[in-house]
Amino acid sequence: MELTFAAACEDARARPDGKLDLSGIFNELTAPGFPAVQDRLTVVFVLSWDATDSGEVRLRADLNDDEGQTVLSIEGHTDVTPAPPGRPPAQTRLVLPLEEVVFPHAGRYTFEVQAGDRRFRSFSLYVSAVDEDAGPV
Repeated sequence: MELTFAAACEDARARPDGKLDLSGIFNELTAPGFPAVQDRLTVVFVLSWDATDSGEVRLRADLNDDEGQTVLSIEGHTDVTPAPPGRPPAQTRLVLPLEEVVFPHAGRYTFEVQAGDRRFRSFSLYVSAVDEDAGPV
């Protein structure tokens, strides 16, 4: 199994044809002060499974700060059906809209994804204070 794609974005949708549409991918947020609340964001994780993977697999995604403290956890499961020989590997595509995400302080926050007994470091979000002295970009 491998984590083949992961991102934070403004919006994402899974299409009936199996494709994903993502809008507004980002890795940086600014806030006027801390703790900061992000009203809405969407996280996307795509997992590709080995031919030996099958059945129900527990999933967990933890958002950890730069000191290793978990500030958000998402838990669930997926049912894996191995792909037939000669076909691309089975995939799980997770599109998770999140609301009212609290960032206790400025810094780097990283998602770690666990699938069964395997754990993967995913993408990071960088959260900083708004620089009020800087002009428009």
